[in-house]
Amino acid sequence: MRAFRSALACALLWTGASLADEPAQRLIRAAREQIGVTVTYDGSYRKLAYPGGDVPADRGVCTDVLVRAYRRLGLDLQVLVHEDMKARWPLYPKLWGLKRPDPNIDHRRVPNLATFFSRHGSRLRVSRDPRDYEPGDLVTWMLPGNLPHIGILGNTRSEAGALLVIHNIGRGAAEENILFSYPVTGRFRYLPAASH
Repeated sequence: MRAFRSALACALLWTGASLADEPAQRLIRAAREQIGVTVTYDGSYRKLAYPGGDVPADRGVCTDVLVRAYRRLGLDLQVLVHEDMKARWPLYPKLWGLKRPDPNIDHRRVPNLATFFSRHGSRLRVSRDPRDYEPGDLVTWMLPGNLPHIGILGNTRSEAGALLVIHNIGRGAAEENILFSYPVTGRFRYLPAASH
């Protein structure tokens, strides 16, 4: 619980981002560093160390892009999400038939991250206007087959003005122009304070 409180104390509810915001730039850089390293999509359940557990760096899912990027900024989503789920279990989705939190998988599920970011960050209005989105925003989508997805918005815009998304949608970590390719289900901001 102490690690959870300490990490949360370093968190900043980021509400007025711009390209000059150092925390956003650091998050984007940390996500981009995974491109070419995480080359396989692998959502298999694995027993992980706790805290700081991770699947092998060459593989993972969309949530692993966020987990690894935030760890580079000093925030361990494995601990933060797991501890928050233990403290507020009724607030989290029960989509997998679990009876209690599981530190091996809690932080690797999009609905859990969306709940955590809603509780400890800023949940922002979803829009079809690319000008409403900022670098470092976290976006969730619903893919065909009712598959939830999440990614980090980079600081490069498409010709139409949409920020490119850093994510892993099935081919490893990549930065792509997909912001409005699927129904957007959520938009969040959650960044550490610049001093940490």
